Amino acid sequence: MTNYEVFKGLHYEEEPLLLGNAWDVQSAALSVQTGYKAVATSSSAIANILGSEDGENISFSELLFIVERIAKNIQLPLTVDIESGYSENVSQVIANIEALCDIGVAGINLEDAVKKQLIPATAFMAKLAAIKEGLAKKGKQIFINARTDAFLLKQPNALDETLARIKLYESFADSIFVPFATEDSDIKTITAATKLPVNILAVASLTSIDKLKELGVKRISMGGGLFRSAYKHAGSLLEQIKSQRTLQPLFA
Repeated sequence: MTNYEVFKGLHYEEEPLLLGNAWDVQSAALSVQTGYKAVATSSSAIANILGSEDGENISFSELLFIVERIAKNIQLPLTVDIESGYSENVSQVIANIEALCDIGVAGINLEDAVKKQLIPATAFMAKLAAIKEGLAKKGKQIFINARTDAFLLKQPNALDETLARIKLYESFADSIFVPFATEDSDIKTITAATKLPVNILAVASLTSIDKLKELGVKRISMGGGLFRSAYKHAGSLLEQIKSQRTLQPLFA
């Protein structure tokens, strides 16, 4: 089986697919070593290590360089957050995705917001359709996780907007990603509204993994959470070394 086929299958197992989000080879290797079944990149973490903020403030070539290094060093399926595709031109977005296919990437996240603004749902649906068609013509396969950002952008009608968008997207996507949906009732409504696997993002107010499983969630992402936690810990170590005047915290 290809990594694409393995990755797709992981979305239909009894247990939700828990993704370790990585930003370099070593962080990806941690997911491998601890028994995770797939690795995802974090767009915010990769942007941050390059000195930029999230939101396509790095170039696609910079993203591709890091992703290729990760892909060459792990055997697990790898899915990549490409935000809105790193281009306003759909043909270029397709070319970017093809480049990811060529280095062995199994999946992508593609979002329906640009510069913190939702684009029209019909426009994003057309984009998804064009990507599917373009990849099929080249005989390439990649798992498309269609992200809809009504909750993230705090739309007043976030649930209704999300449900309407899911209906348009699901014919051209392989799963649906709804970051910042945190209420159990909302999550249950979302998972019941589609036959596609639903992906939820880890945030502090989210319920347990077991409860998410009960609510019908099939995929859970850590986003930039692991990155932020790791660097928070590193900052704490630096403070301890300075205040305690000993290097021992490095070895605790």
